[in-house]
Amino acid sequence: MTKDVLSQDPVLIGDLDARDHTRLRVLQCIRAAGEISRTDIAKALISSPATVTSACGALLDAGLIAETAAPPSEGVQRGRPRVMLTVNGAVFAVAGVKIARDAIRLMVVGFQGQEIGTHVWPLLESRMDPEALVIEVRRALDAACAALDLPIERIAGLTIGLPGFLNADENFLHWSSSVTQGNVDLGPLIAAHIPCPTFIDNDANLVAKAEHLFGAGRGFHNFLVVTLEHGVGMGIILNDQLYRGERGCGAEFGHMKIQFEGALCQCGQRGCLEAYVGDYALIRDSGTVRGQSEIETIADIIAAARSGDTLAQEVLDRASRVLGVALANLVNLFDPEHIVVARSRPKFDQRYVDTMMATLRRNTVEVDAPLPGITVRNLDEMMWAKGAAAHAIERVSILKVRGLGVADAV
Repeated sequence: MTKDVLSQDPVLIGDLDARDHTRLRVLQCIRAAGEISRTDIAKALISSPATVTSACGALLDAGLIAETAAPPSEGVQRGRPRVMLTVNGAVFAVAGVKIARDAIRLMVVGFQGQEIGTHVWPLLESRMDPEALVIEVRRALDAACAALDLPIERIAGLTIGLPGFLNADENFLHWSSSVTQGNVDLGPLIAAHIPCPTFIDNDANLVAKAEHLFGAGRGFHNFLVVTLEHGVGMGIILNDQLYRGERGCGAEFGHMKIQFEGALCQCGQRGCLEAYVGDYALIRDSGTVRGQSEIETIADIIAAARSGDTLAQEVLDRASRVLGVALANLVNLFDPEHIVVARSRPKFDQRYVDTMMATLRRNTVEVDAPLPGITVRNLDEMMWAKGAAAHAIERVSILKVRGLGVADAV
């Protein structure tokens, strides 16, 4: 049976009526299959052929899907070719944005998910006031469209991935390390500067979505993605659904407390995990003890460790052990099928990965069953934007299907 991810997510389906919900499920089924017949859709969704035919008719009329002729079966010479359905990738484009400290990374894809192009827009400041950030996103979008020779009117939706605490359903930002103010309703600012439906989500959630659809999370129903960058994030997939929490602020793994009145975190509290394993923490620990300024990046620390610098080695070793204990806590708490540790930083030497894994094993509750699989990998930084684009496709799909319902009522 086709995995029906989109229709199960209550944040995404919103207030769709029964007919629109069916259309959305059919659209998602076609997207997941790539190419499929009406008969097979009905079987996959356990629905009547008449219901599926009606839903497909509305989607075809709207241009969201297209018909194709299936190639003839071997040895079959007569009869009408079977009609297949596929998502119409050319009907419009969507964009995904990742807000990093040094740049806005943007990916544009077609409605079928095919990549059209990417663009990097440098940022002069790592933190901005909310309106300035939205304006920079618009400039990045304009620049990307110009570079790709794509009219901005073709962009049907945009998702912005941000670090921090936010309510994706309301476009409300509680706090972010990229923004100088907290508790901001970004909706009016977005409407004032960006000419297409725009959505926000936690950037780690978007990496989890990207891993689920395209990466190391494919085939798993319950898994975790831990992201290591300037800070530490986490995305949770439970029963094929992205878990955000009641206020949209769940899965803040980086702000789990590991030391009472410990090191100062960028969130303003003390003792958070990321204050010990985030990029800024490792740079702080390496430079402060030295009393020197030659350590400015993670790459500097890694290079120093490889050259035999004892302090750099100790900083990386301690961070690996702290992260190993924290990951063991996740295993004990969630018992997931798999955990992806996704890093955008330069690749660490294997010795530190081995230290993390050994610490994880020592601190995991022992049962007569194997530990979940652990994938540790460095991500192309466009993976964040790719997840944002996937989120935008889902949201735009809902808007377009909801629009069909409005047209029915007219």
